[in-house]
Amino acid sequence: MSDTVLKELNEGVLLLTLNRPNSKNSFNLEQWEAFAAELDAARENDDVTVVVITGAGNDFSAGQDLKDYGVSGAAHSYQITERAVVDFDKPLIAAAKGVAVGGGATIVFHSDVLYVGESLRMRLPFNSLGMAPEFASSYMLQVLIGPQRAAELLFTTEWIDADKALETGIASRKFKDDELLQKAMEKATEIAQLPLTSLLETKRCLKVAHRAGIEAALKIEREAMDRLAGGPASMEAMMAFMEKRKPNFRNLKKK
Repeated sequence: MSDTVLKELNEGVLLLTLNRPNSKNSFNLEQWEAFAAELDAARENDDVTVVVITGAGNDFSAGQDLKDYGVSGAAHSYQITERAVVDFDKPLIAAAKGVAVGGGATIVFHSDVLYVGESLRMRLPFNSLGMAPEFASSYMLQVLIGPQRAAELLFTTEWIDADKALETGIASRKFKDDELLQKAMEKATEIAQLPLTSLLETKRCLKVAHRAGIEAALKIEREAMDRLAGGPASMEAMMAFMEKRKPNFRNLKKK
C-alpha cells in the first residue's frame, strides 16, 4: 500500500488518511491512485461498513499538486478516483479542517456527512485558474446549498470558512480542530453498528435521484476542461502563479 494514504480498520469503520502533510495533502499521481484503490477495496470488503476520510497534519487537502499537473497519466489517475468516489456505495464521512481547496473540496461534496474543524478554509478556485468545475461539483454544490449560492461561490472563487460551510449546508457540524476526528469516528462507529444491508439500500435510495445529474455534470465538466486547458486564461493563471503576481484576464479574447 502507498504511504500517501494511510488506513486503519476498527469495528467496521475504515479510516483513510491523506498523508502528504508537507504538501498540505495535495494529490499527486500516486495519491490519486492509492485513494481510489482503497475506496474500491473498501467497497468490496464486508468487514468495512463505514469509511471516514481525513487529512494528516493541519489540512484536509490543497487539491491537485501542481508539480504533477499535466504529467503523463495524471488525468487517468484523477478520473479513476472520481469514479471510485462517485460509485462508493457505503456510508462516507469526511472530517476536514485547514485547507480544502479544489479537488480537496469537491471530493467532500460526495461524502454523506461532512464534519469540519474551526480552521477550515475551503475554496473552489477554478475560474481564477482559467478552468471549469470538476468532480461534478457544478451539480453537487447546487444539491447541497441551492443554485444561487452555488453560482456565487463558483463564480467568485471566494474562501469559505467553517461557519459559512455550516450555515450554507455544505457541512453538517463544526467542531474544535482537536475534537474533529474523534467526533467523526464516534458517529461512524454508531452507524457501523447497524446492518450493512440496510445502510447500502438507504444510500442507494438517497443517491438515485442524483445519479443522472452527477453523470451529466461529469461529462460536461470534462468537455469544459478539455476546451480550457492550455488556453489563454489557464496559461495566464499558471504564469501568474509562477511569477507570484495577480493574473490579468481582462484583455484575453473569448475562446
